[in-house]
Amino acid sequence: MKIAVTYENGNIFQHFGRTETFKIYEIENNTVISSEVTGTEGHAHEALADFLKAQGVEVLICGGMGPGAQNALAQAGIEVYAGAEGSCDEAVEKYLKGELTSTGVNCDHHQEEQEGCDPEQCASCPGCTPQIILEGKNAGKTVRVHYRGTFNDGTQFDSSYDRGEPLEFISGAGMMIAGFDKAVVDMEPGEITDIHLMPEEAYGMPNPNAVFTVRIAELPGSEGLEKDQVVFLQTEAGYPMRVRVADKTETDITFDANHEMAGKELNFRIELIEVR
Repeated sequence: MKIAVTYENGNIFQHFGRTETFKIYEIENNTVISSEVTGTEGHAHEALADFLKAQGVEVLICGGMGPGAQNALAQAGIEVYAGAEGSCDEAVEKYLKGELTSTGVNCDHHQEEQEGCDPEQCASCPGCTPQIILEGKNAGKTVRVHYRGTFNDGTQFDSSYDRGEPLEFISGAGMMIAGFDKAVVDMEPGEITDIHLMPEEAYGMPNPNAVFTVRIAELPGSEGLEKDQVVFLQTEAGYPMRVRVADKTETDITFDANHEMAGKELNFRIELIEVR
């Protein structure tokens, strides 16, 4: 397995969303066999979850973390130990001994003029207080849920049960897809509900304007990309944008920025574990 730690001069960097380097440890038989410091390649916020998943990371140890980032990491199947301080190496040793604990979401203050904060993605930005957009008994509260997601043919596409760790997020803040958020906002702890979501309540319909073609000569490094490969491009505002290679010719490459679940009907079984 691999463990990643937010890294700065040997210590745990305290702001996950601004992490520029991770120290990644490879573990065998509960022992560190190798470690390497690696840069984030400009990824930030939710994009860091995909970056770590691509590195094969299963556990993240970090300092401060907002709810949006924790949600993205949970969806990527990465176990999070937040609120850690001090030496990276010592924190990993504590984890291997079973002595490391997590504070969960621990960064909900709003910093004025926060560097690198995209207002349109504020709910995903560690350090930003999300706006509550739904009404209900759980709105604005931190909830923990287990869930299983399936397509209409019964095929499972995601499950927190399989990961062994409930998903934590702020209810009613738009951190989840609309139908999921609406289902949880009035649930009682211990309640289980089954929901069926049309695309409009999930990831929306595919947007044809999100498919675009560029000349390979104008995008250095794109020569080696292959069809269906997922990569990150940078928007004009400097934020990472996750795209899939939809097509490629000798001269052009076509990207699709639509979510992979766009246009799909989804089913969820949701169990509310805790409200606080």
